[in-house]
Amino acid sequence: MNAIRNVAIVGAGLVGQGWAIVFARAGMDVTVYDARENAEAVIGAQIDKAVGDLAAGGLCGDVSLVLSRIRFARSLSEAVSGCDYVQESAFERIDVKREVSLAIDAVLPAHAIVGSSTSGFPGSAFYEECGNRERLMVVHPVNPPHLVPLVEIVPTPWTAPQAASRVRRLMEDVGQSAVSLSREIPGFVLNRLQGALLDEAFALFAEGYATAEDIDRTVRDGLGLRWSFMGPFETIDLNAPKGLADYAERLGPMYAGFADQRRADRGWAPDAVTRADAERRELLAEQDLDARRSWRDEMLMRIVRAKQAVAD
Repeated sequence: MNAIRNVAIVGAGLVGQGWAIVFARAGMDVTVYDARENAEAVIGAQIDKAVGDLAAGGLCGDVSLVLSRIRFARSLSEAVSGCDYVQESAFERIDVKREVSLAIDAVLPAHAIVGSSTSGFPGSAFYEECGNRERLMVVHPVNPPHLVPLVEIVPTPWTAPQAASRVRRLMEDVGQSAVSLSREIPGFVLNRLQGALLDEAFALFAEGYATAEDIDRTVRDGLGLRWSFMGPFETIDLNAPKGLADYAERLGPMYAGFADQRRADRGWAPDAVTRADAERRELLAEQDLDARRSWRDEMLMRIVRAKQAVAD
């Protein structure tokens, strides 16, 4: 079995750039291909800045060494033909995913594996016609992947189990936190959990129970503090004297009552979206979004450092 040492990144938007950093930081040789004009100049500068920020935040070693492992290819074939693993991060549209996947498949080495960064499309929606589909799957990160380690590995009906196992080992080797799904489901685990919370948040906001800011505060200063280091099952396991079953016996009927209150039409109502957006723009002007994203990344780095310190 070939060791995975050479990685191709196909599509280098923000997610693809993050993936390039993940693999290069772990000591792998990374070849980036992006079809945009002036891709190397534009994307290279963005990667340089991100790696520099990581180093300044104590989450990366020698900047020049990491950057030396990243190079740009002039064609998809050049990027893929000599690789052991491909992380595809092309534009999130089925027709684009299908076209790019077929192009990768046509030049894929016999031992190489492909993972798609798609946020919610099942791989079977765009891999079906690929000749190497037993080595193709979804490998969905959280944006930005070089700061948030979770990655979901989602096999298609054709994915060989040993290929999915190799990718899980690869993700663990490069410092990601891997979650393996047994089979496809739209949205996977992370976005379905996030979607359930967003559905309820929009409903509470639309029905006037609280402002968007106070709903954010509830997660940020309440649920989110615990969820930053343990998940929902462990949370309730520790919140009753005898553990999870005890919690379910005590509070399960209350949660069932909440579920009964939910109706199928409690979704992201257009008026609620408009009002929530207006509230957010009062708090943060559109021209300040990029600066706030930089603040977000700095906060993520602080949290990652704190979690690493506790783990050590």
